[in-house]
Amino acid sequence: MKNKFFYLIAVSLLLSCCGRKSTSKEADVAVAVISAGNAANSVSTPSFDSDSAYYYVNRQVSFGPRVPNTEAHKTCAAYLQSELERFGAKVYAQAAVLTAYNNDKLNAVNIIGSFNPDKKQRILLFAHWDTRPYADHDPDEANYNKHIDGADDGGSGVGVLLEIARQIGMTLPEIGIDIIFFDAEDYGTPEFIKDSRQDTWCLGSQFWAKNPHVPNYTAQFGILLDMVGAKSAVFYKEYTSVRYASQHVERVWTAARNLGYGKYFINANGGGVIDDHHYVISGRRIPCIDIINYDPNNESGFGSHWHTMNDRMENIDKQTLKAVGQTVLEVIYNK
Repeated sequence: MKNKFFYLIAVSLLLSCCGRKSTSKEADVAVAVISAGNAANSVSTPSFDSDSAYYYVNRQVSFGPRVPNTEAHKTCAAYLQSELERFGAKVYAQAAVLTAYNNDKLNAVNIIGSFNPDKKQRILLFAHWDTRPYADHDPDEANYNKHIDGADDGGSGVGVLLEIARQIGMTLPEIGIDIIFFDAEDYGTPEFIKDSRQDTWCLGSQFWAKNPHVPNYTAQFGILLDMVGAKSAVFYKEYTSVRYASQHVERVWTAARNLGYGKYFINANGGGVIDDHHYVISGRRIPCIDIINYDPNNESGFGSHWHTMNDRMENIDKQTLKAVGQTVLEVIYNK
């Protein structure tokens, strides 16, 4: 079973409801809504810069595929650390040698940036920064063993979080924020090898859950961003998120709807997925949600570029980045 495998949820377990349609005009007034909604708050929600987020995605892709044990991986790790430090975070580089499905040893590093590290009330934001070493869903079998760019799968979540970190560095919220870039999420068993083990995926988050960067780490809740940059992306309410963190799912989807981003955040239940949030929930007992692109019309549950050589910058859309980034900012500044 692959790490990202959507499955159908029985109607008797979770009832879906129709998503509210939103217009482009609604999205245009998002900043005005933010300002009005925060009139009584001492710290206003910053405006998410989609151009900046797009730059951060492109910068990662420019290094090449960020596969563990490659030069591109080392270079990108140093870049991510330096950016978090530049934004004023307390940075931890959690190095680990992790064992892949085929017993290869992966030189991995989880990169953590903490803002307001002394605050007890904390929110965890995370994404994976590595890229898939196999294009095992590519239409051309000749590409199965090639590394992919991972502009969306990996790059987009990190790009959004880097822009959020930049905004936090300029305007600190009243709570603590921890941003984690997990490594070795996408080194799971390729499709062309028969292996049903789930734990070959999300190796970085599995390690961190057992070895947090600070002893007894906890947070009120966590938000995972995975594949949040595609032009046609939509985000349904993911099963594990609803099961373990339903109130936070509703908080995020309500914030998105109020900001005019209802066409991205669909007010309906989707499928379930084995992703980094699964291990943060099970290992640290932190309720987490996964904002992840879900295509119910695709057999994989994901966009057609997923785990193919086509996961490139041309798929990344600034409006999608904006919808996700502004929604997350609204949630953390209004906690």
